[in-house]
Amino acid sequence: MPPQRYSVTPQPIETLLTWIKSGEIAIPEIQRPFVWDATKVRNLLDSLYRGYPVGYLIAWKNPDVKLKNGRTSEGKRILIDGQQRVTALMASLLGQSVLTKDYQSVKLRIAFHPLEEKFEVTNPAIQKDPAWLHDISNIFAPDADLFEIAQAYLGVNPGQTTKLVFARLQQLLKLVNNQVGIIELASDLDIETVTEIFIRVNSEGVALSQADFVMSKIAANETYGGNTLRKAIDYFCHLAEHPGFLSTVEKDTAFTSSDFYPKMKWLSNVVDDIYGPSYTDMLRVAFTSQFGRGRLQDLVALLSGRNFETKQHEDAIAEASFASLSHGIHQFINETHFKRFTMIIRSAGFISSRLISSQNALNAAYVVYIHGRAKGTPPEQLESLVRRWYALSILTGRYSGSSESAFDRDIRQINERGLATHIGEVISATLTDSFWTELLPQQMDTSSGNSPFFLAYQAAQVKANDRGFLSQDLTVQDLLLHKVDVHHTYPADFLKNQGLNKGKYNQIANFVLAQSEINIAIGNTDPQIYFERLKKQVTGGTPEKTYGGITDEAELRANLRVHCIPETMLDDPSMPYQTFLQQRRKLMALKLQAWFGRL
Repeated sequence: MPPQRYSVTPQPIETLLTWIKSGEIAIPEIQRPFVWDATKVRNLLDSLYRGYPVGYLIAWKNPDVKLKNGRTSEGKRILIDGQQRVTALMASLLGQSVLTKDYQSVKLRIAFHPLEEKFEVTNPAIQKDPAWLHDISNIFAPDADLFEIAQAYLGVNPGQTTKLVFARLQQLLKLVNNQVGIIELASDLDIETVTEIFIRVNSEGVALSQADFVMSKIAANETYGGNTLRKAIDYFCHLAEHPGFLSTVEKDTAFTSSDFYPKMKWLSNVVDDIYGPSYTDMLRVAFTSQFGRGRLQDLVALLSGRNFETKQHEDAIAEASFASLSHGIHQFINETHFKRFTMIIRSAGFISSRLISSQNALNAAYVVYIHGRAKGTPPEQLESLVRRWYALSILTGRYSGSSESAFDRDIRQINERGLATHIGEVISATLTDSFWTELLPQQMDTSSGNSPFFLAYQAAQVKANDRGFLSQDLTVQDLLLHKVDVHHTYPADFLKNQGLNKGKYNQIANFVLAQSEINIAIGNTDPQIYFERLKKQVTGGTPEKTYGGITDEAELRANLRVHCIPETMLDDPSMPYQTFLQQRRKLMALKLQAWFGRL
């Protein structure tokens, strides 16, 4: 029978709160946004008041670390499940402020009705009602006098007995005597085991990501500036989405005095939707680029001071790991790096967030950029390597499966063989002639408008400065940045009437980007009819410009070519739909091949 790797200890809530205040248990997320709805806090208190169970808390003990003087420092316990519950208790019972999702510091006030034994979130109506105690934190204050509170309540609620009111207040105060089970996990458990335990114990069954564990390790560290580092990551992610958030960051004087703050102020003047990183993305890029590893579980171990050779935990390793991660975050948020990287991605044709199909592919490309900058790769060569690596990643789904293994494998090969050599070898091995002529056309047999192949195809059209379908002046880039219609070359309603289902008529090989006027003009017209009208439009058969403004046959044929529409549609528009799809997939794949060659 395997040894038990955990202990379960019931503890009064009062003791738990005392431990947290003394630092015996670290709550890494205590200064991150509180995501619970206030009614959840009310329900938690009601459950405790009635003696109902409120679930287990899970603590993972940090390993004991050898200090430089040879002594051993006992690791703190990090609360990895139950943070929101404990934060709710600290806010409602102790009157502490919490941070909203916009990082605004607010008081969370819960009211109690002694006569009806009810809890509610305090609101203006409750504040006017003397039957409610408007803020229960007053009762739990160290200097609170329960008798005085009861007498004050009776003074505005005549007719009630002192005994009843006092008894209800005593019952409320005893709430902190309720016990909660603390599951303490052994320090030497790996992340996968901890995650599995978390899923099995947590009633919601929501897995913690490895990035969550990293953030817990960072935020719980005080010795090497972990809390400031955690803020840098959180604040940058929020600023990237909401530049106006800088005014809130500026109120955090402890952070503004750090060396991170001046490095990220530039975000307040930038609106760029190409790359909106999450804390997982930032950790992934910083760790992979600085440590030469791709598995975030290794970062958790390194931040704990783990020596992979001796299996011991050393303070020097933890210190060096925090310093390296901090440097990696500095590299990530660097204005020059970030702006040039997004510029490079745009230069490949990905001019809008709607064309970004893989965040992990973006992360990998940013790793390539940061690594290349550090190694002094010439700018033009580095730009090409970044573009080609991102394009290859999305076309082959390189980071769509076991992404951590792919990150780990690639960064090790890059460090061993060199950036240009590794990327060149991967391109030669994967993007073969058969990939472009056989595999890619097969993979483009899909009805997903968010398919990476269709998004890359649109980027290829932007890169080539193509005009919109049947457009004389408007480019695909114009359409993508403003208003674009995804037009069905063989109209959807026309194909529906032929008995085809959505998966058949919504094939990406049936999609072209067109301006609304052209899309509306074509409507559900049989393609045999509207292509015949197009032919007449450019050969003088009709003076009307029915579909767009093109009146020259050579210009029309050129427009069809850039949209990978077989030119034979002009001469014989009776092509069967399935034949059209097969031919167009091949032409689209060849366009992508030409696009990749120019990157």
